[in-house]
Amino acid sequence: MRSNVQPKNHAQIFFVNTFNWSTPNFDMKIIPIPVLEDNYSYLIVDDVTKEAAVVDPVEPSKVLEVSKAEGVTIKHLLTTHHHQDHSGGNGDFVRQQSGVKVYGGDDRIPEITDKLTHEQEFKIGNDINVKALHTPCHTTGSISYYLTDASNDNDKAVFTGDTLFIGGCGRFFEGTGQEMHTSLNHILGSLPPETKVYCGHEYTESNLRFATSVDPDNQALKDKISWVKNGGFGSISDRLIVTVPSTIGDEKKFNPFMRLDSDAIKKAAQKEDLVEIISELRELKNHF
Repeated sequence: MRSNVQPKNHAQIFFVNTFNWSTPNFDMKIIPIPVLEDNYSYLIVDDVTKEAAVVDPVEPSKVLEVSKAEGVTIKHLLTTHHHQDHSGGNGDFVRQQSGVKVYGGDDRIPEITDKLTHEQEFKIGNDINVKALHTPCHTTGSISYYLTDASNDNDKAVFTGDTLFIGGCGRFFEGTGQEMHTSLNHILGSLPPETKVYCGHEYTESNLRFATSVDPDNQALKDKISWVKNGGFGSISDRLIVTVPSTIGDEKKFNPFMRLDSDAIKKAAQKEDLVEIISELRELKNHF
């Protein structure tokens, strides 16, 4: 297990039931909360106003326990997509936490109050700006939430649900290769490289094993695998090693779904067209 102090240009990040990384004088605090078997919920706190948001609180009791310990008021519920393991706690959550706005991009999301469009913005507290990014393919209404902190220009994060994982991407349940390519490599890929990536599941180990099968000589990938084998950010059980967050810049170095124009990935897919490549990669991963 590793413990470290975040540099001063980064958000304060806490891991529930693992260890704390603590740095003073930051407005935006992000707390990953492991839920279900391998999901993550996230508590986002404006430390000045003590106003908070939660991402995909599928187990409300765990999230509310953390918010109580932090002394914050949750006013926003950000749902990445309608699947039960992400939105299934919305009903219980709003019954226990009155006055919460429920955001999302799909009418199938339980308790939704604010249906978002691409690049629509709102605030958490005074300084945390949230921009909704429509990133369809896993579902037609998938939304990624891009957060910036007005008090710190270097503080950026994106919550990607099941669209972008560390080292991988979600299944194409309701979309096409073109949509996933656009979502990953144009919309999310255009974010600043230092943007931290908080995904919906802890799938990193299996994703990196697949990545090695299609990009075996990638040194950045080898380094990431070594880091995970050495414990990542820490573990919450013998089974689960915590690897969130990554960054957009790092994903472009080792995530095969964001390296479609590399010779190794083209060779593995036996395709040249980028949309055909990402579609073939997903098929290979489905059967890996």
